[in-house]
Amino acid sequence: MFARTDRLLLRPGWAEDAPALHAAIAEPAVVRNLARAPWPYRLTDAQAFLAGADTPLPTCLMFARTHGAPRLVGGVGLHPAADGRIELGFWVARRFWGLGYATEAGQAMLAAARDTLRLSAIEAVHFVDNPAAGRVLHKLGFRPIGCPAPRFSAGRGEAAPSRRYISEGDGMPCDGDMPQLKAA
Repeated sequence: MFARTDRLLLRPGWAEDAPALHAAIAEPAVVRNLARAPWPYRLTDAQAFLAGADTPLPTCLMFARTHGAPRLVGGVGLHPAADGRIELGFWVARRFWGLGYATEAGQAMLAAARDTLRLSAIEAVHFVDNPAAGRVLHKLGFRPIGCPAPRFSAGRGEAAPSRRYISEGDGMPCDGDMPQLKAA
């Protein structure tokens, strides 16, 4: 998937993005908020991620559109959860925190999920000690469901309390079991 927003270019990651990806993620404050990225995050981890990024669901790197070469600021994508539901995930390099990039990229990814992939519902999860991610999800129209529950973080090497959210049309359940998500 390729998309442009006012300030961002979203595109799949390429092998030549590995050094920039490594530099952006290889910071404890970033990795601890991700479920799958290990710590320490090495260049080989970035290379492996980019080599395995060919999935049926869109996964993009976020690049700030500049007058010169675009700068990698983060990543956004959809991925299947262990239970078959579809989750939105995003991360932003620390030096770009608080600039609205996650919200902007999330809006573009959700538009693709709705308009192109015809997904009827998307979930998201954030670690409770990362309230900024919860604010982004709220801005994107997600609502919390259920109670906080542990979720494993490879970067932390352990589970940490997390909060689950859902974004879907009217009749959204607010608690309890959720139906499997399917393309509409």
